[in-house]
Amino acid sequence: MEEGNEAWFMDSAKKLNINGSVNSPNVLEFEDVEQLKREKKGSISNGKAGNGTSTFHKASVDSTEDEAWELLRDSMVYYCGSPVGTIAANDPTTSNVLNYDQVFIRDFIPSGIAFLLKGEYDIVRNFLLHTLQLQSWEKTMDCHSPGQGLMPASFKVRTVPLDGDDSATEEVLDPDFGEAAIGRVAPVDSGLWWIILLRAYGKSSGDLSVQERVDVQTGIKMILRLCLADGFDMFPTLLVTDGSCMIDRRMGIHGHPLEIQALFYSALLCAREMLTPEDGSADLVRALNNRLVALSFHIREYYWIDMRKLNEIYRYKTEEYSYDAVNKFNIYPDQISPWLVEWMPNKGGFLIGNLQPAHMDFRFFSLGNLWAVVSGLATTEQSHAILDLIEAKWDDLVADMPFKICYPALEGREWQIITGSDPKNTPWSYHNGGSWPTLLWQLTVACIKMNRLDIAAKAVSIAEKRISRDKWPEYYDTKKARFIGKQSRLFQTWSIAGYLVAKLLLRDPSAAKNLTTEEDSELVNAFSCMISENPRRKRGPKGLKHTYIV
Repeated sequence: MEEGNEAWFMDSAKKLNINGSVNSPNVLEFEDVEQLKREKKGSISNGKAGNGTSTFHKASVDSTEDEAWELLRDSMVYYCGSPVGTIAANDPTTSNVLNYDQVFIRDFIPSGIAFLLKGEYDIVRNFLLHTLQLQSWEKTMDCHSPGQGLMPASFKVRTVPLDGDDSATEEVLDPDFGEAAIGRVAPVDSGLWWIILLRAYGKSSGDLSVQERVDVQTGIKMILRLCLADGFDMFPTLLVTDGSCMIDRRMGIHGHPLEIQALFYSALLCAREMLTPEDGSADLVRALNNRLVALSFHIREYYWIDMRKLNEIYRYKTEEYSYDAVNKFNIYPDQISPWLVEWMPNKGGFLIGNLQPAHMDFRFFSLGNLWAVVSGLATTEQSHAILDLIEAKWDDLVADMPFKICYPALEGREWQIITGSDPKNTPWSYHNGGSWPTLLWQLTVACIKMNRLDIAAKAVSIAEKRISRDKWPEYYDTKKARFIGKQSRLFQTWSIAGYLVAKLLLRDPSAAKNLTTEEDSELVNAFSCMISENPRRKRGPKGLKHTYIV
């Protein structure tokens, strides 16, 4: 029997995972596979052993992948003759490029990972080192400068006249730290993604000399000091403004959004792994370890929600004044929306989008949940429950194109108040419940880590049916992702790269270990100590504060 495309899907789902164990046998059978089986049976009953449709479909998939690589290489940006990144989109259907012709730090991450998986390391190395140089640039807006260590949102290669010689030119990198961005928001996630990609580069290439360089070590420490700086907040989570991450427009995520916390935790683990031991960084490492313990406890304990936890919140008492209050954040049970009561499956759960005093954002944010699995911020049990929920709510989160950026969409008066009636973030569009193909790669890494490749393979098979035909859109609209987004750019680079990373990882799941992180036993022990300690025992002079050195 000719194997065709069926073999690729089933082998990918059944092959050994990164730990060497075999997937469970209850692998999902996809529509394409079933169709192929029927076609083979029909051709054999007609006295033909032909592989026509199967071979044609596999060739179609291969041609989609070849097209993606061609488009990704066409998006490469060069500086002084060397590749330094990929532009956000290369859409020939529009002349209004805005800033889509720039290299965005967050957008380049899937491109960089695709090149690493392909064994093409130079572009990633150049990107890391050149963006590091931009970190030290002066950054001001209305006479105010942010803290040292901030990485740019994007940069552009410009050709300018040489000083004193108008006949000669030179290339320069022109960064944007948020001064020119819509809303003027600094990109909190850029530095965190930079650290994650730096670790992935070292693990993939074997070249640890980059992360050991003095300037790179200094760059890591500057990002850490910026993130770990003391402030007024009582929580270990990072406090940020709206629009400071992938969701870069007003969507009510200001405060402590899950996406930032998952990237923060991941970056802390990656940085700890790469920091070279020296006396001058002992205090920084101690602060890093303490924050890891507190952050993991806070997210796992207070952001997690499933049917049991939802029922617990439903029965909360309010206005509790004590050190051992159950309802620590004074959450009012009436905040539980009717949609959530109906939507929450009996098996499964997720990390909520945000937590602040008297406020829980119960929306499901995909990137935050997926990266909590990848980084180990979610426990093993929670990670499986997140994937269980994705399977149970497949028609809502995947439907005709993976993957919903958040669920549900803000509608009506809520949309008007929270987004400011943003015409780009209308219900089920863009960041307000739109579907983003780039999220395929984070989904794939999470599924590989939890040894559930069948989920990722099924999502990739759905995307392959139309993403090339639709010219690689930035995002899709409507509840079921039926339409290409009304303002979606075509030939969006991270849609292309996200698909390629997913395909490459499904072929070689062991490569995902360069992107995942695992917590060590000492961190788990410290976490257990936090749970068992009496909260009153922690009060006292700062000099007596107990720390956990991992």
